[in-house]
Amino acid sequence: MRSRFVIVAGFVLGLLFLWNAAGFCAEGDGKVTQEQWKNKMMERWGKDKGGSELIDIGQNGIIDYEKGYIEAIGLAAANLRFKDNPGQARLACLRAAEVLAYRAILETTTSVQINSETTVKDMMTESDIVNVKSQGTLKGVQTVPNSEEYFSDLSCAVRVRMPLAKAVQAIGAITKKEKKIEAEINKPSNVPPPKVKAVPAQEAGGEVYTGLVIDARGQGARPAMAPKIVDENGAEVYGSAMVDRNFAVQQGMSGYARDLGAAQSNQRVTNNPITMKALSVEGGSKADLRISNADAEKLRSVSENLSFMKKCRVMIVLD
Repeated sequence: MRSRFVIVAGFVLGLLFLWNAAGFCAEGDGKVTQEQWKNKMMERWGKDKGGSELIDIGQNGIIDYEKGYIEAIGLAAANLRFKDNPGQARLACLRAAEVLAYRAILETTTSVQINSETTVKDMMTESDIVNVKSQGTLKGVQTVPNSEEYFSDLSCAVRVRMPLAKAVQAIGAITKKEKKIEAEINKPSNVPPPKVKAVPAQEAGGEVYTGLVIDARGQGARPAMAPKIVDENGAEVYGSAMVDRNFAVQQGMSGYARDLGAAQSNQRVTNNPITMKALSVEGGSKADLRISNADAEKLRSVSENLSFMKKCRVMIVLD
């Protein structure tokens, strides 16, 4: 009997320990509130942004074009139905916070820039932001490890993250407009590229490159899933007309970085990229870039270069 009592007592003490460790404690214990935690998150996101155009901060989430993900927060009130069951209370609160974070992911995704003129939201109506519960768990969303927080008012919070490309696909599936979004990513340019007969490198005397890096720093350029590169005459050098649809939808037409060296060593452009300087930005959202005619000719003159562009092996460096 004594041993059973010790086991039960140990179990109860364990629950009490978890209760306090999780933050289910009285008001005034020194723990942060939801609002303080959210402000702290916004401050951290702001520091990550560091004045860069590569991070967009929304009401409850961010779009990080450099690292290729969307992160959102969910803040949920305590479910007092389970106040006498700390384990169940914790799970119920966390689940509610996750659902709200999933919704925040969807809402944040609407701000993703598809191309220089269009965002995801431009293709949707407000009613298309549906209840995540009825749609099931979004594929690709994962809880950020160790991001769960429990507050002095018995509420909780969590951060979730989703790859940027999967987020765009998820919005498309939920709004039943995936084909429209994909079509926009692969939309042919209004300015057809000039007809240039590309020849093998050995015949052209040119070098074969494995990717393209565009240095657009100092131009006020903005990121997008489907940017366009044109020459000084406005003729398209790189755009949706020349990429493989699967590559474009899965990863976007380009990657982004703040550091030139990081872009040049990125696995997306593999081991021998060519680096070019953007002369200016184009388009309403400043997502399209203009390069010199001489640089454009370097890309057009060698057929192997068309191959890496088809696979979206392009990195763009922004401030």
